[in-house]
Amino acid sequence: MALKGVKLNLGLKKSDSKAVSKTAKISEAQQYTLLAVFCASVFLGVAIALVIRFVNQISFNASVIAEEEQTIVTLSDTIKNVGICAKPKGSIYTDEELKRCRPNDIDVASVPGTLRSNILQNMAANVALNSVPKEDLSYCVNSSTGKNFTYSELNDFYNEAAESEDTQKITAATELIQICSALRIIPDALPSYRNEEALLSSLNRVFIISNWDPEGLSPTGSYEPANFGSNLYTIPFQLSVDADATTTMTVLYNIERSIREFNIKRASIEYDSSLTLNAEFTAYYTTPATVTEGTKTLKPGVSTNANTKDKGASK
Repeated sequence: MALKGVKLNLGLKKSDSKAVSKTAKISEAQQYTLLAVFCASVFLGVAIALVIRFVNQISFNASVIAEEEQTIVTLSDTIKNVGICAKPKGSIYTDEELKRCRPNDIDVASVPGTLRSNILQNMAANVALNSVPKEDLSYCVNSSTGKNFTYSELNDFYNEAAESEDTQKITAATELIQICSALRIIPDALPSYRNEEALLSSLNRVFIISNWDPEGLSPTGSYEPANFGSNLYTIPFQLSVDADATTTMTVLYNIERSIREFNIKRASIEYDSSLTLNAEFTAYYTTPATVTEGTKTLKPGVSTNANTKDKGASK
């Protein structure tokens, strides 16, 4: 059986071609819209990131400025409290005021209430400190009064030398103040480091005054923090006295009279033909106080409150 050919009509109607054209245009418009939305999203994301970075930068700069201002205030307060420079006109020192500052030329009387004034005036004029005998320093004793030079007498010597403008007299008066000032008593009474030689020298002076030669005197070699006060350490040592009662009491009296602080931890006394004393004493020393410059590292987006010393960080 023969097959007849089938004729297919593939032609499009005019309305159908218009529909395809519209679909193509809509697809193209969608592509442009998506591209525009993508570009806008990228632009918005970049803008938001830049804004965040800009805000963080402003916040970081504000933190740096605040820390710098606080540092300036702290340094100004330190200079004022110590009495390094004359008081500023305002609340903080200006660059010009710091340039004009000459610490050695400042009269401590012009900076009352400061550390320098309290030490060099009030403490140096303390009657109790000035009354401490200086048997080994006869030139520190006023021949007319038989007592130690007072703070005002030492100042009078210096003022007279300064008025004469004689360099040698000024130097001699300065050395006299440095040697005979009551302030010398403080480091002698409480040294800033463990110095067994100075301790033994002080006790030897006590024994010479007491007209007695020690039977035995030796540091124990163990050092430990004191149970009172901060940065205070002990120097324990043992002392043996074998003499009559009068000599033994004289030794104890002169030890008690010494400028250094001695505490007896334990003691035993035996009496036969003489009085024998075996005692464990404790002397004291302190660690030196140091002032170091603190630094702080600020990082964007990181909150830092603690100071870090001696790290070399910048601010």
